[in-house]
Amino acid sequence: MKLKKAIDRIPGGLMLVPLLIGACVHTFAPGGGKYLGSFTNGLITGTVPILAVWFFCMGATIDLRATGTVLRKSGTLLVTKMLVAWVATIVASHFIPVDGVKAGLFAGLSVLAITTSMDMTNGGLYAAVMQQYGSKEEAGAFVLMSIESGPLVSMIILGATGVAFFEPRLFVGAVLPFLIGFALGNLDSELREFFGRCVHPLIPFFGFALGNGIDLNVIVTSGLPGVVLGLGVIVVTGIPLILADRWIAGGNGAAGLAASSTAGAAVANPAIIGEMIPRFKPLVPAATAMVATACLVTAILVPILTALWVRRHQARDALLEEFEAATTPPPLGERDVHV
Repeated sequence: MKLKKAIDRIPGGLMLVPLLIGACVHTFAPGGGKYLGSFTNGLITGTVPILAVWFFCMGATIDLRATGTVLRKSGTLLVTKMLVAWVATIVASHFIPVDGVKAGLFAGLSVLAITTSMDMTNGGLYAAVMQQYGSKEEAGAFVLMSIESGPLVSMIILGATGVAFFEPRLFVGAVLPFLIGFALGNLDSELREFFGRCVHPLIPFFGFALGNGIDLNVIVTSGLPGVVLGLGVIVVTGIPLILADRWIAGGNGAAGLAASSTAGAAVANPAIIGEMIPRFKPLVPAATAMVATACLVTAILVPILTALWVRRHQARDALLEEFEAATTPPPLGERDVHV
């Protein structure tokens, strides 16, 4: 059976399929982990320790010795994405209660869901799209996007906008594994390669553990708001990213559009933040389901939109070349030269 190939055909499948399986376990056998105990219970309830290891390994993959062009492109996209998520959080905090929307079409929507869906780009999706439609430098620009991984950026944004307050010790505790991994990965390239191999294999494990905190009914009720949230991520972050790519990074906007996605790993951030801020805990199931839906929506639409954008620019460039060729007079020959 080619299970891995089947999962890879699903956008964000490596995260979403285990998450859905975990949600099924929680819905139909909520006491299964405690009943079986031991290692099985550890897999079901081990979101935080699994994420801690993944966050450490993710930090180790960042290489600051990348070329200046790559760092410029990556830094532009990273800073723009963070600023847009920060502004979106400020705006949302003025219209959405701290405890989220309680009723109506967008029941369950919260500032937590908006922040965690917008502040983290799907680096793997970005790299794959730009390898096909961009340059090598643009494809390698995901080098700094790992900084967005984990709760670090979400915590900074929520704290800076006044939505949440994180004690300094909790903030240090959240970023310390990432910083240690980052330091080791840049001190020794072999360690970077060694720990980097663990990043993708760990995703299904924390996806399954996250799913075990979600009831399938929450996924159903959060479906439409999650789809709208995914579309909002593309529009709200995509336009500034396209402009930043064209005006600052020197691209044609394709890299910015390719970065307007929600990362699969962002699904974990509501749960992590909920562990640190108790008043956010009731929001975690709905926020997790919405971010997962946004991840799926952006994973489907972003490659399509980027392809259309690139083809449009290629057609325009070809038309300009034809126009210049038609309007440029031919070079003078010897017979045309008169003394």
